[in-house]
Amino acid sequence: MHDVAALERVLLALPDIGLRVDWVRSELASLEVDAAAALLNGLCEAAERGEPRAREALLAVAIFFAGLGECELVEHLREQACGRRLLSLDRLLRRPVSLSPSQRPALQPPVPDYGAGRELTLGERRSLARRPNRRVFEKLSSDPHPLVVRQLLENPRLTEDDVVRMAARRPARAELLHEIARFPRWLTRNRVRMTLLFNPGTPLCIGMPLLAVCTRTELLEILDSADTAPVLRATAHELIERRPPLREPEIPTDRMN
Repeated sequence: MHDVAALERVLLALPDIGLRVDWVRSELASLEVDAAAALLNGLCEAAERGEPRAREALLAVAIFFAGLGECELVEHLREQACGRRLLSLDRLLRRPVSLSPSQRPALQPPVPDYGAGRELTLGERRSLARRPNRRVFEKLSSDPHPLVVRQLLENPRLTEDDVVRMAARRPARAELLHEIARFPRWLTRNRVRMTLLFNPGTPLCIGMPLLAVCTRTELLEILDSADTAPVLRATAHELIERRPPLREPEIPTDRMN
């Protein structure tokens, strides 16, 4: 597929964000990297111009890349964006030259004390994360093993407020944030996306795609935050400049005389 309009039609015809993200994954795997780069850049350009269908379709693309993290596909797309001056794609996948201190890996925390008088095995902790017992959710969200956190994020008793607290935790744990980013059901929530963007420890491979689907108001909030990473701040400025100008409110004709 090489047509942005066709891409929008297919994505918006799918009823569920999970299906849309899966389709993006499949479609990009089937395309040559130069064609994929041009298609993604065209969609990003349309979204930056404020086209509603493009912005809605871009959400699935942004969630896909936020959950994907650093990989060979992303690196190849960055090379295409740089070599062919695909500026909108560059804004979607941009990375800093060096990591700020808040984005460097934090020390792995110990296994929480679950009150059993001993350290629970990984299997026992995963079993706890499957149960509807909310009393242990806070400890489970602090568990150092990604499989425990992943099991917790799948728990139907987990709420948006729970995930927001996990995403806001500082110092940030990259493994925890990567697990949150792999769940489209949570990244469709504005509060979760914005909490990740406001956390200075969120890896840029998660933050940059999510920035692309921010509204003008959300971009301004990110610029106002003292904790915003420099590359996010610079890109937010660029995205605001690309947005269509706000219309002046119309003056009723009876007030013009």
